[in-house]
Amino acid sequence: MSRAASVGSRPVTPLGILVDHLKTAVQRVEQEPGMTAGLEALQKALRLAAGLEPYLDKCTSAESPILSAIAQKTAEESWDQRFSEGATGRELEQEMLSGHVEGQTLKMFVHMTRARSVLDIGMFTGYSALAMAEALPMDGHLVACEVDQYVANFAQALFQQSSHGEKIRVEVGPALETLDKLVAAQVSFDFVFIDADKKEYVQYFRNLLDSDLLNPHGFICVDNTLLQGQPYLPEDERSPNGQAIAEFNRVVTNDSRVEQVLLPVRDGLTVIRRL
Repeated sequence: MSRAASVGSRPVTPLGILVDHLKTAVQRVEQEPGMTAGLEALQKALRLAAGLEPYLDKCTSAESPILSAIAQKTAEESWDQRFSEGATGRELEQEMLSGHVEGQTLKMFVHMTRARSVLDIGMFTGYSALAMAEALPMDGHLVACEVDQYVANFAQALFQQSSHGEKIRVEVGPALETLDKLVAAQVSFDFVFIDADKKEYVQYFRNLLDSDLLNPHGFICVDNTLLQGQPYLPEDERSPNGQAIAEFNRVVTNDSRVEQVLLPVRDGLTVIRRL
C-alpha cells in the first residue's frame, strides 16, 4: 500500500490483518495480571509483524510524483458515494489501489521481461497501469481494462500529467468483453496484470492461454492471490471472493501449460510464465 493510500485505511492484507489481531491480543493481555511472559512474547510478535511493511516501503525505490498523486487523490475520493452512484454496481474503495511496493514490483517485472506491450485487466484509478507504463520503452503500449466510466475518466485525467500516459489506452467495459475484442483484433501482449473481478479470474486466465493474447514467452501477474489469507483458511471462513481465489490458485497450480510462484507481496502476487 502506498504512503498516501495507507492513511486511514483498513487492513486488507494477511499481514495487516495479523498486525490488527496482535494489537488486540496485546491490549487484552495488558489488562490481565500475571501475564508478563505471555505479554512479552506477544509484543515481540507485534513488533516483527508491524514493522515489516513500513520497512519494505522504506527500502523500495520511491514512486514517481504522479504515482504519488494518484495514490493521494484515490485516498481522498469519496468511494462510498461513487459506489451508490456507479452504473456497474460494484463496490469501490481506496484499498483497491496497488500501492507503492506492488507498483514498483510490477515496474521491475516489466523492465526485467523487456516487455513492449502490457495488458492491465482491472485498472481502477491507474496506479498499476502507470507504474508499468513508466517501465515501457517510449514506443511501448499498454491497454487498460476498466468497467466503470467514472474511474476511467479519473485515471485518464491523471495520466495526462505524465509523459508516460500517452502509452496507455483505456478500454471501458466488462473485462471479458474487452478480451474478446482484443482476440478478434489479433492483438497480443508480452505482460499481463490481472486485478479485476475475482470470480472471473479463472476465465481471464483461460482466455489468455487459450488464445494468442499472451505471447508465447509472456508473463502474467495476478493480484490478491492471498486475499486476506482466506484461500488457506478453512472453507467456512472464506467469502465468495476468497473461495474464487482459492479455486483460481488450484486451477493455475494444476495447469501444465504454465509454471508459477505465489509471492507474499501485499495481498498476494502470483507470477505465471507460459511454457
